[in-house]
Amino acid sequence: MADPKMHPDEADTDAALVERLLAGQFRHWAHLPVRRVESTGTDNAMFRIGTELCVRLPRIEGAVRALRREQRWLPVLAPQLPLAVPVALGIGEPTDEYPYPWSVLPWIDGEPATRQALAEGGIGSGRSNASTAAVDLAGFLKALNAADTTGGPAPIAGSRGTPITGRDETVRAMVAELGASLDSAAVLAAWERVMDTPAWPHEPVWIHSDLQGGNLIARDGRLAAVIDFAPSLGDPAVGLLPAWNLFEGEARAAFREALGVDDDTWERGRGWALSIALVALPYYTRLGTNPRIVADSWHDIDEILKAA
Repeated sequence: MADPKMHPDEADTDAALVERLLAGQFRHWAHLPVRRVESTGTDNAMFRIGTELCVRLPRIEGAVRALRREQRWLPVLAPQLPLAVPVALGIGEPTDEYPYPWSVLPWIDGEPATRQALAEGGIGSGRSNASTAAVDLAGFLKALNAADTTGGPAPIAGSRGTPITGRDETVRAMVAELGASLDSAAVLAAWERVMDTPAWPHEPVWIHSDLQGGNLIARDGRLAAVIDFAPSLGDPAVGLLPAWNLFEGEARAAFREALGVDDDTWERGRGWALSIALVALPYYTRLGTNPRIVADSWHDIDEILKAA
């Protein structure tokens, strides 16, 4: 059975393809059973390999650069971080059948630390709450932002981590496309405050540009790992996405206090959360391929406007 598609132009992937890729490039793993991992992730298809491994296949060409950066830089960053990150055990190359590089990764046991799981009062087999997760995640971000940047890759022009003013035209276009479904005046007022905020005045730091519950793994009631990394250097404000897409109330306050960020960085973080939701919402609404992202985008916009 083919992996459900998220994009109109993505590569076909299924368990049989993974079996053939392993047989051709990693014969010592080719005997292991392969099964697709149910996921609402949009850039990569995931397959479980036996009990201890998984394979990550880019769905689209635009995901390849992030995968290559993970393959190159996560082995460097992993020892400096307080939570586990998925360091590749094998690096697969394109074939005539599948056009992109791919990775064999360790399988990290646990469950996604989603907003819903936190709201229910517990994640993993132990008890936890959103404030505990917020402090754990803040510790991870502080360590990541402090890691040695020597030789690190700059973000692609216009991508997450670059000056947020570069998102202005796109955000306004998305607001216009969403039309009456959105409180356009409130959204644009919040966005104008972001555009008036000074840029990050220091050297770029290591960032994770897609922190949301699906990319956080909990185990035994605490955060245990951060996945789907796409590491690059940039403005640390993009790491503040969980303040609006994951945490609320006391947890949001705990996250900010533990990070110790200044008002300008916090405002740019709010802008990143708003712009990402505004871009994702019309795209996945049009395609109808990821209702979870559509629902999360509406939630994020509501939280941003309430906190503005």
